[in-house]
Amino acid sequence: MKELISSGIELMIAGMGIVYAFLLMLVFTINVMSAFLQRYFPDKTVSSGKAYAGLDKSTVAAITAAVHQYRKQHR
Repeated sequence: MKELISSGIELMIAGMGIVYAFLLMLVFTINVMSAFLQRYFPDKTVSSGKAYAGLDKSTVAAITAAVHQYRKQHR
């Protein structure tokens, strides 16, 4: 009976080690891909001033108030 339990524990440790190794490889691969994509395809910065270029101040104020009220009600 002890041999069966020790065999089960060995199998459990081996399985957990394989899963842990796979997760480490997955995290490493994702980080490398992220660095590669950021290097060759950097994020484009958007200036916030151009978003309201065609709107007057009262419209922007109304939109801002509506968004604020929506966020306040849906917390």
